[in-house]
Amino acid sequence: MSGLATVTGRVLVTGDIMTDIVVRTEGPAVPGSDRRALISMVDGGSAANQAAWLAASGVPVALFARVGMADRDGVAARLAADGIAPLVAGDAEHGSGRLVTLLDPGGERSFFTDRGANLALSINDLPDNWRDGTGLLVLSGYSFFVEGPRACVMAMIAAAREKSIPVVIDAASVGFLAECGAEAFLTWTAGTDLIVANTDEAALMTGKSGPAEQLAGLLDAYPMAVIKRGAEGSLGGIRGAEPVFAAGSARDAIDTTGAGDAFLAGFISAWRQGGDLGACLDAGNRLGAEAVARIGGRPQRTREASWSGLQP
Repeated sequence: MSGLATVTGRVLVTGDIMTDIVVRTEGPAVPGSDRRALISMVDGGSAANQAAWLAASGVPVALFARVGMADRDGVAARLAADGIAPLVAGDAEHGSGRLVTLLDPGGERSFFTDRGANLALSINDLPDNWRDGTGLLVLSGYSFFVEGPRACVMAMIAAAREKSIPVVIDAASVGFLAECGAEAFLTWTAGTDLIVANTDEAALMTGKSGPAEQLAGLLDAYPMAVIKRGAEGSLGGIRGAEPVFAAGSARDAIDTTGAGDAFLAGFISAWRQGGDLGACLDAGNRLGAEAVARIGGRPQRTREASWSGLQP
């Protein structure tokens, strides 16, 4: 793919691990009374979901994150079972992140988030040799919204640039973006290679309403940009080249949690295989469509651990 260096090594994903409590209601909440629902508890967190979809796509991947100390060994074992190298730090003071997802009958989501130990992510938890064998660094936008994790990921950006490792930013959350402000987020992520945003995030970051104008605005700040448009497909561009649109795949949405994470994994998988921008967008659309057809943000467990060299 022109515009970015060829990616041949492991993908290192950095960001949140969460436990998702998914509440699928049969209709709107009834204040002061009951509403029937199906409730499940699944492993989640945007960065962890991305790593799981990457592993399921056959991409060598490691995940750097932080959980409560009591959960560390169990979380690491489950990541390992998914084929992910677990660079998971244990936090003695904070519990693991928890998130409640309310799903309406159409599959749309509302979130209540307690990020817990994710808020204490530190560069000191990362092994000194993390850049060895790393061909791509993926950073969750969630890590930029609080001072501690932000210092960590900004240090990782600087270290990656020293070794010419491309850096991908997933914008992650329009709500938190609105709190911190687009200008601040653009400053924090300056010097990275690719921004991936949904339509709401792109609108907030650029102040534009149309997808073409949003893409142009993002390309003013980043050499490459992708806008996820759900069932409508995706739009991508490389600075100085014509934009590329890829049509979406129509699927009945059961749960849209993790659809954007799956999209990013599909995109990166095709990128590592030498696909052009259109092929990468198509691959992202297909995997995102697969994700909405199931409850939870991760694929089925199908792989065993396959990594070496890094230690948490």
